[in-house]
Amino acid sequence: MKSGLMKKRDAEEAGEIDLTPMLDVVFILLIFFIVTSVFVSEAGIEVTKPEASTAEGKKGDLILIAVGPSGDIWLDGDQIDPRFIRSRFELRLADAPNSAVIIQADGDSANEQVMLILEAAREANISDVSISAEA
Repeated sequence: MKSGLMKKRDAEEAGEIDLTPMLDVVFILLIFFIVTSVFVSEAGIEVTKPEASTAEGKKGDLILIAVGPSGDIWLDGDQIDPRFIRSRFELRLADAPNSAVIIQADGDSANEQVMLILEAAREANISDVSISAEA
């Protein structure tokens, strides 16, 4: 009698599926996709862009820098001093060497700040610099 009961219990255990390895693989894949995904970094403030008839889209590694209406400069969510723009560009270039700079200047901002950013980009050897505009 015991042998029949043991065979029945063994048959039930053989039919169960252990989901632990599958869950491990799913979590590893989830971590992989989170780590390798690209996150868009914002400049830090919302600006009203000027209109342009020749606006075109940009892709790739972008360094977004914004100039507010009062002349304040924002990079990576932080308001920065104009003297440190070049060093911040060089830090970003260390992570992504072929980055392009996109200047998001408010329509009411002074051109002096934009010229400071252009000069800092030139000193940091960034050749791809664009000014963001509404099409």
